[in-house]
Amino acid sequence: MKLFRATRLFLLAFLLSVIPASSFAGVFISVGFAPPPLVVYEQPLCPEDGYMWTPGYWAYGDDGYYWVPGAWVPAPQPGYLWTPPYWGFEGGHYRFFEGYWGEHVGYYGGVNYGFGFMGVGFAGGEWRGGRFAYNTAVVRVNTTVIHNTYVNTTIVHNTTIINNNHVAYAGGPGGINHQPTAEERQASSERHVAPTPVQAQHIQAAAKDPQQRFSANHGKPATVAAARPITNPVHTAQPNAAARTDNHPTTSRPATPTNRPETTARPNTPANRPATTPRPANRPETTSRPATPQERPTPQSRPATQQPRPESRPAPQPHAAPAPRPESRPAPQPHAAPAPRPESRPAPAPHPSNEKPEHPHGRGR
Repeated sequence: MKLFRATRLFLLAFLLSVIPASSFAGVFISVGFAPPPLVVYEQPLCPEDGYMWTPGYWAYGDDGYYWVPGAWVPAPQPGYLWTPPYWGFEGGHYRFFEGYWGEHVGYYGGVNYGFGFMGVGFAGGEWRGGRFAYNTAVVRVNTTVIHNTYVNTTIVHNTTIINNNHVAYAGGPGGINHQPTAEERQASSERHVAPTPVQAQHIQAAAKDPQQRFSANHGKPATVAAARPITNPVHTAQPNAAARTDNHPTTSRPATPTNRPETTARPNTPANRPATTPRPANRPETTSRPATPQERPTPQSRPATQQPRPESRPAPQPHAAPAPRPESRPAPQPHAAPAPRPESRPAPAPHPSNEKPEHPHGRGR
């Protein structure tokens, strides 16, 4: 019995010496099939000084593999660097090893994530006196905001592991074949800090977004990288925005339709519009034209049709004219006065003088 226990302890100690210490940074996840190839994308500009790049990777959830976008995140404290997570093939399964923060970059399977994480260590920058300096040979920063930059291509060549197939796991068939170096082993045994709450929200948002799942995007997720960590999935933000827009029309739009019937009912009560008829009284031009309305008796027979059109100038004339026009109707008699003029045409009376010669002729006869 004691021999059996001693054997078990020996095997456990052997496993501890073989498996890198970074494996104990988080909870183990074991999957029976390999993660998809890494997504190729362009790194967004670093938005603020002191932000560190965390490369994107495939995580696993209840709905299968989903893509966690790469993002610039603030370091938990000055002097700390990020060791990205990775998948490793062990015992016929693919196991997930969570990333962590530490003073040095540990082992991450030799997976070439790019942008400074070339497979071994980190070539994207370094801490200098409590301030992080960015190596613009491999990372992109907003130079209008960040000025502490430098260029070092030598470290990039020395730490790059060729990964043309964008393999996302170490070991096993087709995986990256890289054993941890002495520096990586030492970094793995140092004090580590778990992902920050901002990173945890970023991961949860990606897990809740259906467009990030491999079953839906087939290796082309909707969001591959972000300048800042995402906190809410896109599909949950849209309903909230729609709910806000729905509340505005329900409170503001009904007010105008209820008042509109008052404007539409006014044409149905033309009798209420005599207030507009005094306006012609202020216009002597309309009253000084009695002759023209007398010659147009037809508008008087259409008061009902013209009343709904107060805006047209001809309409008020029939309304204002009815009272004075009957008194002015005798005006046609003066026009009939010219009739005596033909009577004053006795001008032909001199013609009888022409008839006088006839009498002499008759007399001569």
